[in-house]
Amino acid sequence: MITPNPAPAASMIPYGAPIDLDTAKRVAAAAGKEADANGWPVVIAIVDSGDNLVLLHRHDLAQLGSIAIAKAKASTAVKMKRATKLLDEGVSKGGAGLRVLALDGVVPMEGGLPLMQGGRIIGAIGVSGVTSPQDGETAAAGAAALNS
Repeated sequence: MITPNPAPAASMIPYGAPIDLDTAKRVAAAAGKEADANGWPVVIAIVDSGDNLVLLHRHDLAQLGSIAIAKAKASTAVKMKRATKLLDEGVSKGGAGLRVLALDGVVPMEGGLPLMQGGRIIGAIGVSGVTSPQDGETAAAGAAALNS
């Protein structure tokens, strides 16, 4: 599984050129393969470095509500420059971590990851449809496809 970047360093990561459709298809295919292997009906959203939707894939049995959630997880990961799992953990701990709940459009649930290429964020993947850890595992499989 991919280990998320520590939060303080994440803000220093630059944005890069937006992910192209062929690369987004490769990422989504790898994530979809992971979901299929586990029988997980998920929605996979890929956004570019400007938070524009590039690709959306919904498995036949995925719940319709997961469409918006997957997109929101991808959007959160690209805008916050970090895995949504880190935000989830911050909220779970309470205290200052709860501040993220005051941010409009930020989804602090595992399943969103920035997509990195050449040390730059080229987009993000968001997955929704099963448990948050399973969404995260599916997203990680997609993100790993960038380096294969």
